[in-house]
Amino acid sequence: MSGSLAMSAIPDGRGLMAGHGIIVPIVLPLVAGALLILLEQARSRWVRPLSVAATLLLVAVCLGLFAQAQGGGVQAYLLGNWQAPFGIALALDRLSALMLLLTSVVALTALLYATAGDDARGQHFHSLFQIQLMGLNGAFLTADLFNLFVFFEVLLAASYGLLLHGEGPGRRPRVKAAGHYVVFNLTGSALFLVAVSLLYALTGTLNMADLAVKIPQLAAENQRLAQAAALLLLVVFAVKAALLPLYFWLPDTYASATAPVAALFAILTKVGVYCIARATVLIFGAGGGGLLAGIAQPMLPTLALATLVLAAVGALAAPRLRALVAYLVVASAGTLLLAVGLGTPQTVAAGLFYLVPSTLVAAFFFLLADRLLQARGGIASGCDVRDARALQPGTWAPLALAFFAAASAAAGVPPLAGFIGKAMLLQAAGTTPLAAAVVAIVLGSSLALMVALARAGATLFWEGGAAGAAPAGSRGGPADASPPGAGAVGARWLRLAALALPAAGVLALTIHAGSLAAATRAAAEQLFERQGYIAAVLGARPVPPAWDVRKEMRERGELK
Repeated sequence: MSGSLAMSAIPDGRGLMAGHGIIVPIVLPLVAGALLILLEQARSRWVRPLSVAATLLLVAVCLGLFAQAQGGGVQAYLLGNWQAPFGIALALDRLSALMLLLTSVVALTALLYATAGDDARGQHFHSLFQIQLMGLNGAFLTADLFNLFVFFEVLLAASYGLLLHGEGPGRRPRVKAAGHYVVFNLTGSALFLVAVSLLYALTGTLNMADLAVKIPQLAAENQRLAQAAALLLLVVFAVKAALLPLYFWLPDTYASATAPVAALFAILTKVGVYCIARATVLIFGAGGGGLLAGIAQPMLPTLALATLVLAAVGALAAPRLRALVAYLVVASAGTLLLAVGLGTPQTVAAGLFYLVPSTLVAAFFFLLADRLLQARGGIASGCDVRDARALQPGTWAPLALAFFAAASAAAGVPPLAGFIGKAMLLQAAGTTPLAAAVVAIVLGSSLALMVALARAGATLFWEGGAAGAAPAGSRGGPADASPPGAGAVGARWLRLAALALPAAGVLALTIHAGSLAAATRAAAEQLFERQGYIAAVLGARPVPPAWDVRKEMRERGELK
């Protein structure tokens, strides 16, 4: 990313959020991450306060951008004051604003839990955390495929470090999982470069709005090449979204990461889902014409249904609670990709509704799994969880209640928001050719997930809790050593706050389901209004400079 941040293509008159606010979710974690590297090297006591303050400020900024996006139109921001497609452009619409806000809330949840001690397991946790946020926010805001690749690499590089963060007995499986994760994603990055290079050779642009205009105008002999590039892009995004058969890296990766890192990773698959939705509707949408129109049909919904089936089987067979939660993330990705693949505004709106609570529940569940292992003595003793003791006195009831609530939300039990999202999806899918398969597989996978969670809960809180046996949902892997400061009163309150934040979010979404449904419906409708996005990005004009250096030089005779 290059150029000046001093220019905006958004009309004045609405304060910071209407001017340079769009760039803040990228610049804020970038600056915070750079400062945190220096503070971490100096072992400063200001590392945690600065990281938490930056993330809280990010939540506030994203709230402001979300409110701003509800005003209607797509808003473009021209970096370097160069008109698109010649310069780098960012774009804020309802969908990107929703993703920014969700990312910031999940990040705050993970960070609060980490500051209770997990961040001290290794070096540079907070700087890597902020750089990861920069990459995530940039991916949601960019209007250019090459810069999407850049932000992908930023967030992936940070995620490599976060995945390996932490010492103790659990490091070996993390290193093994990280190897698979790196290989998969580096291969995806190589394919990404091939795809964007081919598209640039064919069209002379990588701006997504400009591609949406130029791809349908390609000569017939170039349409096949563009189709190959489009399919390569979809493969890359499918790797990020954990679509079958490209999801095999995810369960071990998420299950082996430390709890706050796994909670943050709950948003990573949503980047792939977002990119598939943006590309299939804007660049390769049915309104574009040519061979690329509707290129994801019927392949994407079929693979999404298969992903749901395999996620349900994986959840039933999961040997550890964290592995079970990882398969919940895969199931969530399959449901979201099904909504996108069905290709109507109604199904996408239902998918976006489901996206929000499912992401919060996944983050909550990863943190809860960590608390359960601590309460059983597995982490406190640093031993294998097969030797874990029964739940510590006073923890059975609150942990059981939390597990029951999280399991109900994850399985889509009414009247929680996850159930509403799936019900909306089934209703919207009723008008599509895959209606019968969608109803059967979505309901069947939900039942399988409910059985898997019920079995894990029964083993955790009844068999293991009564007799001190190992929980079936947690068996089969080493636990990390107790994080520094885990017994402090302040650490317990931080963990409680971290668990309360997503739980309160899911409860609020259930109570205000109508407002969320209206917001996601508007976001889906705006996504399918391709011309609005194209006009906003390509129609954005550079603003006059506040200080015209060339004019001043001409007046002084220094420039002719």
